[in-house]
Parts: sequence; structure tokens; C-alpha cells
Amino acid sequence: MSKTARLEELQNILKKDKTNFQARREFAVLLLNCNYPEDALKQFLYLADVFKDDSSIFYNLGITYEKLKDLNKAENAYIKSIKLSPNQADAYYNLGLVYTDMKNYDKAIECFEKVLEIDNDDSNAYFSIGLCYFKKSNYDIAIDYFQKTVDLNDEDIYAHFYIGNILKDIGDLQGAREKFNKVLELSPDYSWAYFNIASIDYEEGNLDDAYYNLEQTIKLNPKDIDAYILFAKLLSKNGNIDYAVNIMNKAMEDNPNNGDLYYVLAKIYKLKNNSKQFVQNMNLALKNHSTLSIAPKQVKSELDGYWSKNN
Repeated sequence: MSKTARLEELQNILKKDKTNFQARREFAVLLLNCNYPEDALKQFLYLADVFKDDSSIFYNLGITYEKLKDLNKAENAYIKSIKLSPNQADAYYNLGLVYTDMKNYDKAIECFEKVLEIDNDDSNAYFSIGLCYFKKSNYDIAIDYFQKTVDLNDEDIYAHFYIGNILKDIGDLQGAREKFNKVLELSPDYSWAYFNIASIDYEEGNLDDAYYNLEQTIKLNPKDIDAYILFAKLLSKNGNIDYAVNIMNKAMEDNPNNGDLYYVLAKIYKLKNNSKQFVQNMNLALKNHSTLSIAPKQVKSELDGYWSKNN
């Protein structure tokens, strides 16, 4: 029987007997699994009012609120579930995810550590703690937890990826390259791994390899602005100014109204001594200042300096 047919069957059962709580539980869970969180919420709230000491109902209520992006109510539901069933690792884990989304990383870490008290081999908990420390910029601690993750689950691409990022930031480019290659071994379509390898290639002067890896990045993710910008820099460095312009125009097609792209394109036109296009794109960068990675006043200062020098 399909899920849709089962939903209709359960709905008919409940029309005849509202007190069939077994059917209502199944109906609520199935609504949630079929991505009808608003309807599932009504059912779980009904059940929670009847079964006030049932931890599983509050656990599912937490999941429902998460799907509805109501993190405060999700938090309360998971806390209630844990209070009713203190050794429920899944509730601690989900509560940790809620705190992570709230950017309350210390509380999130406490929750994931509770998971590890229950199951010391939970690789997801190690990863999540590592991610919290990464977001807190405590990279030395983060890398230890990511390493524990891959020790337990060598196929966790995200743990390998974050280790690669940390190694890249501390200057261990060879170690970082190995990690990003591991990611591609596990997931050949992971565009960010290609981009990071391209960045290492560019930094080490392996421009042909960087070219290839940037092509792969953009092929897999046409909206990767950083890849387009690095590609344009590489082409400009090789003297392929016209191709760099073409690449940036392609970037505009996939990422319209991006201030960073206009700024880089302006710089390329400056190399071509095309004053009109330089000024036009600098002004467009300012117009789209909300997507600029540099301060708009810096762009304006460069533009004013250009006018002063050339007029």
C-alpha cells in the first residue's frame, strides 16, 4: 500500500473513531514523514494533551517544530522528552542540532556529550561536537573530534572535508590536498572539494591543475562565485584577459546582481585599459553593495582615485 493510500485509510479510521490512538499515532508519524508538518503538528499536539508522560510523542513533536523552523518550541519539546526518558540519545542529539542552529554552541556540545555518554561510538556526535568547535574557531579541538569521527566512520565525507579545511588554513597544503582527494574518492560530485584543491593548486603555482579543478567546480556548481573569481584571477595571471571577461560574464548569468563579481570584472577591465567598463562595473559593485565582501567605501575610494588620476 502506498503512503498516500495509507494516509487516507487512517483518516477514515479516525473519522469513525477519534479515540483510536494507535491509528492517530501512525497517522501523525506518516504525515511527518510525507512532509506535512502542519498537519502532523495538530495530531501530535492532540496526542501530547492526552498522553502527557509519553516521551516519544514529545520527541516527534520536537522534530515537527524543527521542520516548521520553530526552534524555541522544538527545544522545549526535546527537553520534555528527555525529562520523561533521560537516556534517550536521539532526543539529546536533536536538541544539540537545535542549539547548533541557534548558534548556542556550548549547550549543543553538552547535548552531544550526553549522546556519547550513552553511546561512546556515535560518530555523528563526534562530528557535531567538532562542527561546534569549528564554528567557535577552536580549530585544534575541532580537528580532534573530526578525526575521531573518521576513525569510527572513514566514509564521513564532511569530517574529511573539515579536516582538509583546517589543514589548509594552517598551511599543511599536502595534508589538505589528501583530505580533499579523499572526499572526491567518496563523493566524486562534491564541488567544494574540487574548489579547495584548485585553491591549493593556484597557491602552489600549478595553474594547469587549478584550471582543470575550477572547470570541474563550475560544472558541478554553476553558482559558486568564489570559483568564478579564482578562475578569472588565474586567467588574468596567464594573460588571458578576454577569456577572464567571458568567465565573469558567465558568472553573471548564474549569479546576477552580485557585487563581488562586478568588482572583479571592473579590475579585469582596468587591466584592459577599458575605462568605460571599469567605471561602469565599479558603480554596479557599489549598487549591489549588500553582496560585496569588501567595504563599499574601499570601492568608492578606488573609483575616486581612478577619476583623480585619469581626469
